[in-house]
Amino acid sequence: MKKYFRELSVTAALLLVLLLLAVVAPAFFQPQPLLSLVTREAPTLVVACGMALVIICRQIDISVGSVFSVCSVAAGLLAAHGWPLPLVILASAALGALLGSVNGGLVAGLRLPSIVVTLATMVTLRQGLNLVRQGEFVNLPDRVQWFGLSQAAGQWTLVVLALAVLVALGLAMRHLAAGRQVYAVGTNAEAARLAGIPPQRVTFLVFVFLGALTGLAAVMNIVQSPQVQPLSGAGLELKVIAAVVVGGVAISGGRGNLWGAFAGLLLLACVSPALTHLHIEAYWEKAIQGAIILLAVVADGIRQRRGE
Repeated sequence: MKKYFRELSVTAALLLVLLLLAVVAPAFFQPQPLLSLVTREAPTLVVACGMALVIICRQIDISVGSVFSVCSVAAGLLAAHGWPLPLVILASAALGALLGSVNGGLVAGLRLPSIVVTLATMVTLRQGLNLVRQGEFVNLPDRVQWFGLSQAAGQWTLVVLALAVLVALGLAMRHLAAGRQVYAVGTNAEAARLAGIPPQRVTFLVFVFLGALTGLAAVMNIVQSPQVQPLSGAGLELKVIAAVVVGGVAISGGRGNLWGAFAGLLLLACVSPALTHLHIEAYWEKAIQGAIILLAVVADGIRQRRGE
């Protein structure tokens, strides 16, 4: 019970928010609003799965929003030029992996702090995209929206795909040697090295994997709209990191799981409709996300000092 205290806490908080919504906005629990909500958050869940690996490995990546934007625009342009959707998905994931490899190479290869590296890539990619696109949207062909399916079928496809990534990666982290290596490096990189685990390679690969998942999530996002916004990923890094750390993934590395990150994301996803129905200004959502990160980091620091 004590081991899963953070996960149980965020689940309790989620139930409390749902109870509040049941009282002030019972219409929120109609099938279509719920399906729209989880569909909208499906790409964020995929990115959160990759971010959880990076943080468990005792690193951080605040460039995911910019990578998401770049991959979204690239995928939109490829689709607009007639590329088949499966190839668009592969190309976007490959581009994300390439951008992730830049972060991973600088962090693992040159031993640079990940916060500095990803801050630099975040700004470079975002400003570069602004310079190239000048705010111009990308118009998508009709066959791209909802994967060429009906809206309901497309929504369920996105939800199932996101949950498949969550389950597959969660099981891999728990049962495969590669998953245990990520935990080992995040707990103590030197001890992992002495045990025969290459910390630099593991660190490099988690950044690449996060980039690939961000590229996949970008396609999952663009199929929900007839146009691609150049800065569609703005603010994504804050939401993803908040979901992961509030869900029990220790910012100091080596501890946490994807199921907690899933609960954390659901909690954050319910904050916006709760604020709307309580007639509270929308800008408070970002403030709440920042406060959640701060509280999670403080709680993690207290647990470390107590040796838990």
